[in-house]
Amino acid sequence: MQKNIVLVALVSLIIGGLGTYAFVGKTAPEQQNGHMMPDGNMMSGSMSSGMEGEMDSMMMGLSGKTGDAFDKAFLSEMIMHHEGAVAMAEAALKDAKHAEIKAMANAIISAQNAEIAQMKEWQKAWYGTE
Repeated sequence: MQKNIVLVALVSLIIGGLGTYAFVGKTAPEQQNGHMMPDGNMMSGSMSSGMEGEMDSMMMGLSGKTGDAFDKAFLSEMIMHHEGAVAMAEAALKDAKHAEIKAMANAIISAQNAEIAQMKEWQKAWYGTE
């Protein structure tokens, strides 16, 4: 469940900061005591500070890297980020009220899956991994 919340938070960045918790039926983090993120950090306070923290964490994973090390880390982080976008968009297809959100969710799913496939191809071609 914690991983799903992280994915939902990441995706909200992509779709313009829509009410993340509306998709998962949770109260906002400021109404909770916080929760543990997969990287071991606590997410608490406002949703934006949690998203900023997660983005900072992803950027820190790139810090000090160059060349192949940077590219490999970038692909890994972006694939995870895009998979979160797809998961949140799938939740929107299921639970959103407005047709505009559902249309955007379909566009996100299509675009992000295409980019995930491209990045995985690069990982396999360049590093022998996926």
